[in-house]
Amino acid sequence: MIIPTTYKDKTVAILGLGKSGLSALHALKEAGATVWAWDDQSDQNDLVDLTKADWSQIDLLVMSPGIPHTYPAPHPVAELARAHNVDIVCDVELLVQTQPNATYIAITGTNGKSTTTALISHILEVAGFDVQVGGNFGIPALDLDPLDEDGVYVLEMSSYQLERTPSLCADVAIWMNISPDHLNRHGGLDGYIAAKKNIFNGQSNEQFALIGVDDAHSRAVFAEDGLTNARRIAISAQGPVEDGIFSDEDILIDEAFDDEGTQVMDLSAIKTLQGRHNQQNAATAYAAAMAIGAAPEWIVRGLASFPGLAHRQENVCVVEGVSFINDSKATNADAAGKALSSYEDIYWIAGGQAKEGGIDSLKDELSHVKKAYLIGEAQDAFAQTLEGVLDCERCTTLDKAVLRAFADARATGGVILLSPACASWDQFTSFEARGDAFKDLAWRVQEEAAK
Repeated sequence: MIIPTTYKDKTVAILGLGKSGLSALHALKEAGATVWAWDDQSDQNDLVDLTKADWSQIDLLVMSPGIPHTYPAPHPVAELARAHNVDIVCDVELLVQTQPNATYIAITGTNGKSTTTALISHILEVAGFDVQVGGNFGIPALDLDPLDEDGVYVLEMSSYQLERTPSLCADVAIWMNISPDHLNRHGGLDGYIAAKKNIFNGQSNEQFALIGVDDAHSRAVFAEDGLTNARRIAISAQGPVEDGIFSDEDILIDEAFDDEGTQVMDLSAIKTLQGRHNQQNAATAYAAAMAIGAAPEWIVRGLASFPGLAHRQENVCVVEGVSFINDSKATNADAAGKALSSYEDIYWIAGGQAKEGGIDSLKDELSHVKKAYLIGEAQDAFAQTLEGVLDCERCTTLDKAVLRAFADARATGGVILLSPACASWDQFTSFEARGDAFKDLAWRVQEEAAK
């Protein structure tokens, strides 16, 4: 546990008691702070209603990243904090304040953050570094172990967290990509991009900014004057970029740390990193590890041995020549499009609670799809989008979609791909719960086929 001792004898308000809020509560109490905590959804007896508190006594507000402080409407507690000049932060800010001597690798982007975060952590562990990984991925920031100057924190950072971590000055700041997401929360795409750009705040010329340049918005960010004082390195999975790290016909090439260019490895051989988007993830992770001094041979070993992440193009099983792939984390069209370009002969399960724009952007990317099986709230809208483009079937529920897809796929083989392009909340509590349900259904099909 990280104990933020600078808040001893101070009064800290906490709004939101999810994982990160409870973690902050315990850490601050351990530090000797007076903690006033509130959660709109909780009926705990020891809570303090922050809308009625004496804000003249409060030194800091730690607010859950999921609670808005601006758009679409600020929470009343956030308005009170601003009115009393109380800083609003998230738990990652307390980590950074308390562990200033460690090395920080921070990762943001619309898609690929979690895979890249996990991949960097895995590579550094293989290379012998003392690593802690968390933030928006995995363990809450204050539940991580303390690290000294030889340690590395690898932190996935959401746009929400980046707005509330003013002390973060990343030794390696990573920008993966941008596509429209969370627009209501940020007042539009410009606000979303502005929130993400906080990852470059305060950087010096001894630090690194690794920027994926495979989408137009990110290319504009890379070229932006005054973005950062750090050394910028372009990352691409679409071919050569000047003085960058890129994949070219599946070969990872380094022209950033080697002026002559080094052919690092064949990325197509890594079964847990299939698809062009995962080649960008691999190139980014390689660059991050090189930036903090990892030996190239250990980076290659780490890439080759990466076990993959659950719910991100996760290989579940193969039944009668049909592969079941769980990509439940694909909660928007851009993420689903990456999976759809990674396989042949796809029987696609899509739907749920649709994001803005639905799947309109995917209509020209469906050449590998044999048929779509639609579920959830979005099934009618998705069917309308796909009319005349792709054969599709309204299945409503995931269990029916899996059975119908297997019935069609078993005759010829192929891939049953759950890549919903939607949030899960219409039928499941999380994308993880949706992915677990898919895996259970796939294993059930496997058991029945074996009888």
